[in-house]
Amino acid sequence: MKIEPICQEGYQLLHDGVIELARVEANGIRIDTARLRKTKQEIEARLRDLRRELEDDPVWKVWKRRYGAKANLTSREQLATVLHVDLDFEVHKETETGRPATDEDALMKIDSPFAAKIIRYLKLEKALGTFLKGIEREVVDGRIHPSFHLHTARTYRSSSSEPNFQNFPVRDKEISQIIRSHFIASDGHVLVENDFKGAEVVVSAAYHKDPNFISYITDPGKDMHRDMAAQLYLLDPSEVTKDIRYGAKNKFVFPQFYGDFYVSCARSLWEWIRQGKLKSPKGDSLYDHLARKGIRELGDCDPERPPRPHTFERHVKEVEDDFWGRRFGGYGKWRKVWYRRYLDRGYFDLLTGFRVHGIFPRNAVVNYPVQGSAFHCLLWCLIRINRLLRKYHMKSMIVGQIHDSMVGDVKIDELRQYLEIVEQVTTQDLRRSYRWLVVPLEIEYEVCPVGASWYEKKPVLFRRGRFHHPKSLDKTCRDPIKFLNALNNTNT
Repeated sequence: MKIEPICQEGYQLLHDGVIELARVEANGIRIDTARLRKTKQEIEARLRDLRRELEDDPVWKVWKRRYGAKANLTSREQLATVLHVDLDFEVHKETETGRPATDEDALMKIDSPFAAKIIRYLKLEKALGTFLKGIEREVVDGRIHPSFHLHTARTYRSSSSEPNFQNFPVRDKEISQIIRSHFIASDGHVLVENDFKGAEVVVSAAYHKDPNFISYITDPGKDMHRDMAAQLYLLDPSEVTKDIRYGAKNKFVFPQFYGDFYVSCARSLWEWIRQGKLKSPKGDSLYDHLARKGIRELGDCDPERPPRPHTFERHVKEVEDDFWGRRFGGYGKWRKVWYRRYLDRGYFDLLTGFRVHGIFPRNAVVNYPVQGSAFHCLLWCLIRINRLLRKYHMKSMIVGQIHDSMVGDVKIDELRQYLEIVEQVTTQDLRRSYRWLVVPLEIEYEVCPVGASWYEKKPVLFRRGRFHHPKSLDKTCRDPIKFLNALNNTNT
């Protein structure tokens, strides 16, 4: 793979980005080291108790009988053999190499108390060994200074190491709290995270310019994920619940944008009915609802064979064909034309001024430009925000970066000025520089109450220099201290 700037703006972005990310590394982010030591001890004690429970389980006797002295509770390969060979549990999911998967999703489908305990054990073991100890190793004078790189990710996004600041868990609430509760602000500061809302979705529109797609992401009255949920589960849009919408968004829409296809989407959507306990408008399972519509089974989901009629797999394929052929036909056409051009030339160009050479699968060719350009938007903003903080001699500083978000360690009496700078740069200055952005990017704010950790951040509405009260949007103030006092007193 070879990536090269093809214009001065592209080169300058990398040049300035390296310098400003080095400053972010030097700033570092503060760690509550006393709490970290205490948490480590607590997790070690919980792991000892869990290990005793696991070793008292009859499944461990089977495990020991097969592996003897080499039996290892943290070996995924051994676990798969014991569960699926010795105990003959059904394989619900396979890895890319065709072996039984042993991730949390796969283990949750196994009806065994041992599987439930091993999930918890492996999660806590990783939290301790990979994250807590990894953080502890990198603490210098009460702060960690993660490295940020612009030359390692194939998507042309950034990466991080020592420790990997971009890999701390967020979706698993328990593990997220265990890790992120140790990140705290400097004295007299609060942690602030600014996140581009749907950055890759917006940037993709700059490439394909599909009018219906743009209408969906700019018209507040339209909801792409709701409409797709209705089509996938044969519902009226008014019958789509939050959980049903979540399934369509994360198991069809985004996978489709990133190059997945109907076979795996059908599996995920069908399983989500069970996992999410999805109900029909009549109150029974969505499985029963689909059966009333003539769809009684998932189907074979074999990519080597066409889906059988009256299966959910066949239905999802028809939805997929409609998705790219009618609903977002302009986007679908761009994907085909873009890939053909890459095959002819051997490279593709990013809107941000880079040429990417190499041998890539189809998915990479249509995804890398979007992911890379979306990150470049953030990098451009980070560079400018850092410079403005120095220009105005502010004490606030950027201390971390995660693909489409920035983490700031913000002095309390500078909070309003800091957010005004972020809003100006991200929503106005960026678009003046990158005129190819056909849809403006939106920024979302999350602020940690005074004395709170990164885990305790709360969403905040900040517009035109005013904070909106967490419990009442019609109440606003400009004073950051009054606002933070209100934030401390709300669970919103």
